[in-house]
Amino acid sequence: MFDVRNLTVSIRRTARDVYAFASDGENLPRWASGLGGSVAREGDDWIVDGPLGRIRVRMAARNPLGVLDHDVTLPSGQTVHNPMRVMPNDDGATVLFTLFRLPEVTDDKLDEDTRWVERDLAALKRVLETT
Repeated sequence: MFDVRNLTVSIRRTARDVYAFASDGENLPRWASGLGGSVAREGDDWIVDGPLGRIRVRMAARNPLGVLDHDVTLPSGQTVHNPMRVMPNDDGATVLFTLFRLPEVTDDKLDEDTRWVERDLAALKRVLETT
């Protein structure tokens, strides 16, 4: 089993609003810095050009449960599964992202990835609370 880090952010918007925004691949550049600056739809996937190179993102099908899992296929061909959920939290929402530590990931790289996800979750909060 992989070690995991569960990272969360609470957002002062309804879970429905947070899910609608975050599940739309066109919004990825507004909050997911790790995924890129430009995005285009290709079938069921989103093609993103960003700091990791040209990657493919496949989001979970829209659902009423707040599941935002997504698979990221890197330029190397490796696919990384990223579990993510939006949960109602009173009149707001909490977003949970589970970061798996893959076998080749060093302590320093895991810390770097953790900070990156935390920045992206903070950006999601900022965008949604100011719009």
